Amino acid sequence: MAKTKSAGAHKAKKGLLGFFMNLILWIFSLSCIFPIVWMLYSSLKEKRAFNADIVGLPKSPTLINYTRILRDLGIGVFFEKENLDSLPPESEFMITMYGALAQSESESISGNIRRGRQMHAKVGTLKVPCHRLYGYKKDADGKFYIIPEQAEVVQEIYERYKDGASLRDLKDWLEGNHIKTVLGTEEWSVSSIKGILTNEKYCGDVLLQKTFCTDVISKKIVKNVGQMTQYYMPDHHEGIVSREQYNAVKAEMARRSALRSPSKSAVTGRSCYTSKYALSDRLVCGECGTLYRRCTWTSLGRKYPVWRCTSRLNYGTKYCHDSPTIKEEPLQAAILAAINSAMSNKPALLDLIKHAVSLELLPVQGQTMSLADIEHRLEQLDEQFQNLLAKAIDAEDKEACNAQFAEILAEQTALKKQKEEILQSSVDTDRICTRMKQAEQAIESTASTITEWNENAVRQIVERVTVLSADEILVQIKGGAEIKQRLER
Repeated sequence: MAKTKSAGAHKAKKGLLGFFMNLILWIFSLSCIFPIVWMLYSSLKEKRAFNADIVGLPKSPTLINYTRILRDLGIGVFFEKENLDSLPPESEFMITMYGALAQSESESISGNIRRGRQMHAKVGTLKVPCHRLYGYKKDADGKFYIIPEQAEVVQEIYERYKDGASLRDLKDWLEGNHIKTVLGTEEWSVSSIKGILTNEKYCGDVLLQKTFCTDVISKKIVKNVGQMTQYYMPDHHEGIVSREQYNAVKAEMARRSALRSPSKSAVTGRSCYTSKYALSDRLVCGECGTLYRRCTWTSLGRKYPVWRCTSRLNYGTKYCHDSPTIKEEPLQAAILAAINSAMSNKPALLDLIKHAVSLELLPVQGQTMSLADIEHRLEQLDEQFQNLLAKAIDAEDKEACNAQFAEILAEQTALKKQKEEILQSSVDTDRICTRMKQAEQAIESTASTITEWNENAVRQIVERVTVLSADEILVQIKGGAEIKQRLER
């Protein structure tokens, strides 16, 4: 037995020693390789560019340094196409000039390609990529067609998210059912699921120019947030989900993203959102204004759910001193009693909810131009900018040109802001109309007396529930009606 322990200790000691030796060798190897890599990297930069940014990658890699070294050694480099020898003293200027011309030509070609893509996008003839788009493939003619098996998964994702499932819940469901991704793996990422829920292609539409290339040198792809015109193509192909479903998910995602404690008195501010339960963003502490959170308690070997103030849970009595812990069963019973009281007059309740929602359908103030007018004016300003740019090269009055540039840019900025407000207003209108329709359907499909807890009905009817004490809550119905309800113990 003693020999076995000794052998094990010796083996562990030997393994640890081997690890440290390998680590030392790795560090030594990197220290030897790094100077070579650094030399090769820095050689692709000109001296001025290197001094300006030592660490950054070369934006315009060049081999001019190698040409200079060879020239100093008496070795000439002959550029056959340009009929240019690097040995004469004047050759460096010519090489630099030819390099600038080549870069300019490359930028010109890139600009032509970009303008061509914009033109195709404007008239609706731009080819829409379908690479790695779950649920779709392209046929020989380049048209989208639906993959039935994957389409069913997409529809289920949308329905589950609308019903309250979080992105993490959807990930667990997909992986638990061994559903493969578009790459053939069973491991789903939260970002890919969010991409399915936010991609307009799933309702049959296409938004062009979501991203663009900044310049021909860096080839950096950035997100288009207003720098360039975007083009929306409705009904481009057959959608997997309806436009109503897509807008409903979009509205739900925006609601969850913007969710905060519904009271200004909440010291701790933002609360964690648990989309599975309707009360997670509706049950409020009457003392500190923070949202309540669902927890599980164990008593005498029996588990049961309770709701507790988030501030009290996270910070003890620092911000909230006397918030009560509420058992879920009597809480739900009290809320149902309040809803049933309000549901005794369905038409009046529906009118209240419609009125509350319609108040959000206010037009954007101060808009005097339509979206088409703004687009037309932006095109005119762009043309004016290009014409002025061509004239400014040979213009004598540079200050006047600069003033005109400033005026054009100022008007473009104002119009883009106005365009954004109009587009946002349109999105908000669609979202609010969807909410109103959902609320109407929920109320009409709900019986006059609800006997069992219904998460969806609570979401559509109840605005807020405030915990007044351990024995009393205040239920606020959408539309403004408030009902005090006692908790049965």
